Amino acid sequence: MTATYDYAGRQVLITGGTQGIGAGIARTFAAAGATVTVCARTPPPDPSGGPVRFVRADVRDPEDVERLMGGFSRLDVLVNNAGGSPHALVAGSSPRLHARVIELNLVAPLLMSQRAHPLLKDAGGSVIMIGSSSGVRPSPGTSAYGAAKAGLHHLAACLAAEWAPEVRVNTVVVGLAATENAADHYGGAFDQVSATIPAGRMALPEDVAAACLWLAAPGYVTGAQIQVHGGGETPAWSWLTSAEIAR
Repeated sequence: MTATYDYAGRQVLITGGTQGIGAGIARTFAAAGATVTVCARTPPPDPSGGPVRFVRADVRDPEDVERLMGGFSRLDVLVNNAGGSPHALVAGSSPRLHARVIELNLVAPLLMSQRAHPLLKDAGGSVIMIGSSSGVRPSPGTSAYGAAKAGLHHLAACLAAEWAPEVRVNTVVVGLAATENAADHYGGAFDQVSATIPAGRMALPEDVAAACLWLAAPGYVTGAQIQVHGGGETPAWSWLTSAEIAR
């Protein structure tokens, strides 16, 4: 059975929506009939944009957030997707790097949600935070990112309680994902890493987008965390003690 959604007449804003998971979410909402706006610091690879409108904005900058949100008279769905972090061990990393990572992954979604709240309240809309498995398990090499995502998950729960019942706030917790840069990120180990996931592959942008479509549809669910990780990441010890590895 395939679920179908009709978002005709609804306004959707996706931060960091020009590539990767964000672009997949934007395509999916547009295909469901929504009027979709994406924002990022740089334009999408395809400048034509197709059915999706692009607005240049840095969601860490309060003035940019104000300018971006000032362009909406109605907003039904805000997807806080912008995020990420370079790999950097804490020892030797600069305080500036840590601050910028936390600004992007935690402070920016807070600013965006706060500014969007009046519009979302008027429309009976919802906020969807794009979280990460890094926020629920150790994240060596991206410690500030993992801590920020853990904070994002908690922020969503707090806003869900503060803004109910007019605005629903939920989180999609994404595991390992196959985006444009995944092959470079995992190098020659892409297939081996994918094999550690019970579902047998990494999440696709479309998998995350399907969860967003469901959460954004009018309903009762708020304050929820939807795990989109294919069953999770198999612990390393289980591989080390398996018959295949141990023999």
